[in-house]
Amino acid sequence: MTGTSILGNPVRRVEDPRILSGGAAYVCDLDLPGGLTAHFVRSTMAHARVEAVDTETAAKMPGVAGVFTVDDLGMPDLPPFGMAPDAMRRPPLARSTVRFVGEPIALVVAETAEQAADAAGEVIVEYDPLPVVVDAEAALADGAPILFPDAGTNRATEFDFGRVPDVFDGADTVVTARIRNQRLAPVPLEVNAAAAVPEAEDRLTLWVSSQHPFGLRDPLSGLLGISSDKIRVACPAVGGGFGAKIPLYAEYAVIAAVARRLGRPVRWVETRSESMTNLVHGRDQIQDVEIGVTADGTIVGLRGHIIANAGAYPAIGALLPSFTRNMSSGVYAIPRIDVRTTAVVTNTTSVGAYRGAGRPEAAAMIERIVDMVAAELGLDPVDVRRRNLIPPFDTPHTTAVGSSYDVGDYAAALDEVLRLAGYDDLRRQQQARREAGDRLALGIGLSVYVEITGGPGPMPEFGAVEVHADGTATAQTGTSPHGQGHETAFAQIVSAILGVPMDKIRVLHSDTAAVPESNGTYGSRSLQLGGSSIYLAAENVLTMAKERAADLLEANPDDLVLFDDGRFGVAGTPARSVGWEELAGGNGGPLRSEAKHPQGANTYPFGAHIAVVEVDTETGSVNLLRMVAVDDCGRILNPMLAEGQVHGGLAQGIAQALFEEFAYDEDGTPLTATLADYLMPSAAELPSYETAHTSTPTFLNPLGAKGIGESGTIGSTPAVQNAVVDAVAHLGVRHIDMPLTPQRVWRAIQEVAEEDGR
Repeated sequence: MTGTSILGNPVRRVEDPRILSGGAAYVCDLDLPGGLTAHFVRSTMAHARVEAVDTETAAKMPGVAGVFTVDDLGMPDLPPFGMAPDAMRRPPLARSTVRFVGEPIALVVAETAEQAADAAGEVIVEYDPLPVVVDAEAALADGAPILFPDAGTNRATEFDFGRVPDVFDGADTVVTARIRNQRLAPVPLEVNAAAAVPEAEDRLTLWVSSQHPFGLRDPLSGLLGISSDKIRVACPAVGGGFGAKIPLYAEYAVIAAVARRLGRPVRWVETRSESMTNLVHGRDQIQDVEIGVTADGTIVGLRGHIIANAGAYPAIGALLPSFTRNMSSGVYAIPRIDVRTTAVVTNTTSVGAYRGAGRPEAAAMIERIVDMVAAELGLDPVDVRRRNLIPPFDTPHTTAVGSSYDVGDYAAALDEVLRLAGYDDLRRQQQARREAGDRLALGIGLSVYVEITGGPGPMPEFGAVEVHADGTATAQTGTSPHGQGHETAFAQIVSAILGVPMDKIRVLHSDTAAVPESNGTYGSRSLQLGGSSIYLAAENVLTMAKERAADLLEANPDDLVLFDDGRFGVAGTPARSVGWEELAGGNGGPLRSEAKHPQGANTYPFGAHIAVVEVDTETGSVNLLRMVAVDDCGRILNPMLAEGQVHGGLAQGIAQALFEEFAYDEDGTPLTATLADYLMPSAAELPSYETAHTSTPTFLNPLGAKGIGESGTIGSTPAVQNAVVDAVAHLGVRHIDMPLTPQRVWRAIQEVAEEDGR
């Protein structure tokens, strides 16, 4: 069984039994003989000079092995984010100034977690408060507090990309909007955690809950002053990441340095409240957008300015608004686009990659303003979209901002979601309710999205397959799973090509000692890049096996086939055959091949979502009745895995639209730093999803696969926002910012009523 026959099989996840039974080991489960526990002393102020740090009392407390400040470590600052000013680099522990609540100032290491926490409470920090700025626009204003005086500005990055003249030439109407993507906390089930183990010959093993072990090893080498070949970074089970566990956190470097100094293992597992304020946040963009259209709804141009809050220390969050710009055309044939971007530092937690990383913000922008165009012109949102969709294409389509979409058929996804939702009937129901003056208003929201996956800049991923003398096989992959089902997917590929049963296939990953190289897991890249490399390596092993089998059977390799029982023989004559044990167990040794699929370009999955809501016009309460999602990720390897990714993505996208927001007061104090304050939906708040797929395989990899991990999040958020606004549009409401809480919806209704004198 080879080629495309490996695709489409609903194989159950092989990872689940050990995870569900408690057999999976996380960082907190590791047995570390002689290990110490670390507890960070964190800033209680958003912006202040650190006048003094008194550690004397803490150092004398029971069980304490050491208390460390930045001066004790002698470490350099973390590597800078390449496009931000060098003056905005982050120290491993606060160096003279703290810039957000939760920034680590000191580290206490003790025999037990309780002793470390008690001693940390005795570390006295003297602050000299400085002016605070938490809003990105306020940080750009004249006279705003400057976080990094040596930089002389709060601008981390700014790009105009070359201004486009006459953007609205030919427009009959220009619709304007201010669209806000609020700040989100990733909230993975497992909080951030790491354990550093010093070893002989100046070696170090770092066990860490991460998506990118190789991405930690090399910068850690520079911070610790030891060669990277002496550092092993290994990830045990990882309980969720969503992009927040890609970067090298300062805490990793600090506990590694302290473990080496003390000569003992040191483990750090943050609390949930620490995680809420220290794990990178997501989104936090303000988008001022104008779109020019003709009277029939044809889009002639788009102009916008994206202001992104990068948090206190700029990381990839400073680049994310450019990702948003890259996808600003969406699924539409917009001839002229002029979008500039500015990323700003503020006294808040740093913003990083969070499920979609810049692309959900683009979908929120374009899909929201297209609905506003429909409302302005009195047209159906479906009709405006149909008029502007890029026609089906099977060779690359380049947008006005230079994004090169691989293949797409956006109308097919739109047609399917309209059919599944029963769109025309929903509109009839809505009209009937409005005519009856129903207090419970029905809203129908649509989004048609496209996103970029495999990036940034599709770096190839390592893959290897080896068949051993006992007939078992090992696959190595550079991708690092944190819940997606990589072990199942890659074993499925190997099994389908080589005929080795899945229970005899081991998948190695997430360990710099077990895999020679890696570019990590992010950007929905794992199957199309990592999986394609496994595919090519397995195909190479199959070819090698046929050559060995041909020698043993005295046959032509081209005449050999792999029978259903996993043995090789001449087609039509199964009586004489050889198995993997004979082929890999002879003098030739194991059969092994390595590969790195050179994809060379990104893929662009797409889809269409419809949300149906009920809004209580007296209270503003929103009830999500239906969520219909049609997604296209090319060929699907395992429908069960793809469905799981869609379900998880829908939950996070709906959560942004209706529930979640990480908020600060004007002093930079977090207002939603616990799960008692930060509102996450449970299953009780979510409907049963209605999902389907269209399929437009990409030509960029042998699997025909595109990413699916972020699609649900990208398509669902604007669909739900559009649905809520649609529900109350007949009352005169034009727009409501996310999250669409009952209070926010109620206020929007009341403001319109007051303006109308009702």
